[in-house]
Amino acid sequence: MTQSISSDVIEKSVHSTLDAIRAHEPKLQAVVRMLTDTALSDAQRCDALAANGASTGPLHGLPIVVKDIIDLGGQPTQSGSLTRADNPPADTDAPVVAALRGAGAIPVAKTHTVEFAIGGWGTNETVGTPVNPWDLETHRVPGGSSSGTGVLVGAGLVPAGLGTDTGGSVRIPAAFCGCVGLKTSIGLVSRAGVTPLSDTLDTVGPLAQSVELAARMLAVMQGPDAADPTTLGVTAKCPLRDLHRGVQNLRLARIKTEHMPHLTADVAQAFDQALSQLREAGATITEVELPIALDDYQHLGGIISAAEAYATYADIVDDPNAPMAAANRMRMARGHDISATELIRIQRDRSRAILDFEAVIDRADAIVLPTAAFAAIPVAEVDETDMRMSSHTRFGNYLELAALAVPMSLTPSGLPTSLQIVTRRFDDPLALRIGAAFEKARGPFPNPTLV
Repeated sequence: MTQSISSDVIEKSVHSTLDAIRAHEPKLQAVVRMLTDTALSDAQRCDALAANGASTGPLHGLPIVVKDIIDLGGQPTQSGSLTRADNPPADTDAPVVAALRGAGAIPVAKTHTVEFAIGGWGTNETVGTPVNPWDLETHRVPGGSSSGTGVLVGAGLVPAGLGTDTGGSVRIPAAFCGCVGLKTSIGLVSRAGVTPLSDTLDTVGPLAQSVELAARMLAVMQGPDAADPTTLGVTAKCPLRDLHRGVQNLRLARIKTEHMPHLTADVAQAFDQALSQLREAGATITEVELPIALDDYQHLGGIISAAEAYATYADIVDDPNAPMAAANRMRMARGHDISATELIRIQRDRSRAILDFEAVIDRADAIVLPTAAFAAIPVAEVDETDMRMSSHTRFGNYLELAALAVPMSLTPSGLPTSLQIVTRRFDDPLALRIGAAFEKARGPFPNPTLV
């Protein structure tokens, strides 16, 4: 017979997390809505079970935050847009949230996003741009579109959270804010209950303070859902089984430096150091040349996302009185001029490009490159027509790959850099395995000083 014990460990932990977020929110501006009442209720339930020797699941008591394009039952989903300011509360949790909560995770806040998740800098001129936690003197971009989640996880205030990735929107904030971010393979995690941007490219993924925690979340998140047909018939691999097998004898292919035209010297130096650490851990490093340039993949993926976004939001984009951010209206309006003929041709070309890329990745177990070509820049320097921030990430969505961002080291000015590990579709566990080995070789990564 299990002996009953009195415990309020989870409730205290959640209280502490809520207090820490509130204390720093005036500086970081990452939160749309605190979920205090439901979070404490969930925590009390976890403690009640633990007092009787039970558990809510593998994520028992884990505080998480949720990007505000993902439904949480009882809360409005406003998608970073004033056009959704009067949205009623969602009836139910999105399946991915329901899965995490069923495993014991506790949502403590909904977080800011770029409007309708279309933008990689993380800026939002209508509802506010979160502050990158690594520089509280200069307002630097947090990365987008999962900006608020990246800020809170990167700041060390919450262990993990949910984001979405259409062209880099999990990986870019992970890179700029100094945390782990997994762009999952399309079809692995349900997108039901998530505000759509591009049905072809959208994915849902975790941001976390460690690769292992991202893997634990993926193990819970993945699986079939009739509400998202892309997930049906997919046999998901366990991301935890081989997580700590290391990289001995794995073949990693680096993209040649000359094929990354936006790469800064600071990030290039951090990348070279990361490659040395992977070699010392037992990996073989070779060079690879992509079939087309990274910027070309980015351009083609941008056409698809613009066309599909415009098809969904044309009524807002075409209404000059709708309170939509000018930058996002501009991005979506590009879709107005893309004909059905052009889009069909681009989709056919994409199918061929996926096959062409298989010939490249067949020569390696994974491809590695920096997640972002540069560290976070000041918001004041952002040109909303400049898409360089996603030049290293969008090819992963366009080619239906899995990709993991892991912090490398800090630049001389104290800003995070990030390693990206790219694998075949549904080889997400391999990306996580390589990321875990790199994390071990790299050593502890600091949290920013929030004073």
